[in-house]
Amino acid sequence: MKFEHVALNVPEPLAMARWYVENLGLTVVRKAEGAARHIHFLGDDTGRVFLELYSNPVAPYPDYAAAHPQVLHVAFYTPDAAAVQQRLVAAGAKPFSDDRLEDGTRLIVVRCPWGVALQLAQRAKPFPGF
Repeated sequence: MKFEHVALNVPEPLAMARWYVENLGLTVVRKAEGAARHIHFLGDDTGRVFLELYSNPVAPYPDYAAAHPQVLHVAFYTPDAAAVQQRLVAAGAKPFSDDRLEDGTRLIVVRCPWGVALQLAQRAKPFPGF
């Protein structure tokens, strides 16, 4: 088995997908804008990780802003978490936390304009492939 995607049910998938593309460097790999759910599959530059943003009011929209990042966060590897945090905050994200682990890893969490926690992982020892 391989990961295919993780999906988030959000009230504004079009605007959210646009912000994620413009500010996180993701690309739209598939979309169905004409559909009522405005499905967008976003990919990272490795071509192996996908995030689906869609709207389906049949299910309640989670209150992402109220959920602690330890409940749900989307993590992105970066060699300079502080610089990315600064850029994202300038684009409308809100800072949440900045932690340093014993091994030298730095984990910064911001919330995108829709409240989803985004973790900026500057790992002392990156996972394979990074």
